[in-house]
Amino acid sequence: MAESTETAVEEKKAALSDTVAVDTDGFGVSAISDEVVLEVKNLQTHFTTRWGTVKAVDGVSYNVRRGETLGIVGESGSGKSVTALSLMRLVPSPPGHIVGGEVILNGRNLLDLSEGEMTAVRGGEISIILQDPMQALNPVFNIQNQVGEAIKIHQGLKGQALWEKVVDSLRKVRIPAPEIRAKDYPHQLSGGMRQRVVGAIGISSAPSVIIADEPTTSLDVTIQAAYLRLLRQIQQEEGVAIVFITHDFGIVAKMCDRVAVMYAGRIVELADVRTIFNEPMHEYTKALIGSVPKLEEKTGRLPQIEGQPPLLYNLPPGDSFAPRSQLEFTPEEAERRPPLVEIKTDHWVQLSRSSVAEYDKYAHLMPAE
Repeated sequence: MAESTETAVEEKKAALSDTVAVDTDGFGVSAISDEVVLEVKNLQTHFTTRWGTVKAVDGVSYNVRRGETLGIVGESGSGKSVTALSLMRLVPSPPGHIVGGEVILNGRNLLDLSEGEMTAVRGGEISIILQDPMQALNPVFNIQNQVGEAIKIHQGLKGQALWEKVVDSLRKVRIPAPEIRAKDYPHQLSGGMRQRVVGAIGISSAPSVIIADEPTTSLDVTIQAAYLRLLRQIQQEEGVAIVFITHDFGIVAKMCDRVAVMYAGRIVELADVRTIFNEPMHEYTKALIGSVPKLEEKTGRLPQIEGQPPLLYNLPPGDSFAPRSQLEFTPEEAERRPPLVEIKTDHWVQLSRSSVAEYDKYAHLMPAE
């Protein structure tokens, strides 16, 4: 009990001591540049089950620039986490298989690499922060071993040099007394500390891209804010690109530069964060934003999206959102698979009459069949 209290006090002090130049809108100044470090093209990941083929990722395309934070949002089961695992080539096989597309990181298609080559990339050039640190960390190894493993593999350090790098990585994520905490085991740390350790593993080899899969799920609000500021500060210092997966639109508004909205394994809208909040085009995006309560307004019953997401092994033939849409359209229009169309500069929407109220305004942009 005394150990837990001591850890909590240290964590609070660490959170309060985080000094970062936070802007008025979010958790820190954006470090975005024009260099594209990650490009995903028509990525498709399927799972073979007794019920049929589950199209968990069904033609996803986007890019991320150095220093940029791209938010991925959507309901549970929309394909966010499977997309992240596909980028890392960690999809369990069987039953999962990446059946098509490209994942280009720093000019190389990761899907063309051998498993040995991918081992050198995974954790070195691209890393992932999982949402449950207690499951991500091995309970039988201390923090020094777990943070040091990636450093040893990717940087070849040993002995005192390895120890100093481990301590430095823990210090970067604002863990107090890192020399002492490095000797601890996961169960001796609080949830916020464990999450920081997972972050230390993710940044230890200075990757070009970090995938953060709902990294604040297990944290309380105070530590959550401190952790997000920490990620932004690391991004400013290292220039790392972040793919941030979350359900929380509050985090999206403050943390992300651009947002991709996923539904049934596809991206239905992609734009900068202000455009998504101020000018959403897809009915699903509008419904997600509308379902978030607003503190400045008196809120009655929140709007809800009628119906349920489609079964991924039995997707509708065209627009997957059509069965839940309140717009007027014909069955023939709903059966056409809607393309992702750039309706304005850097604002992409899966354009169909069944999902976009202003379809007629942008219909001329549809590619010829």
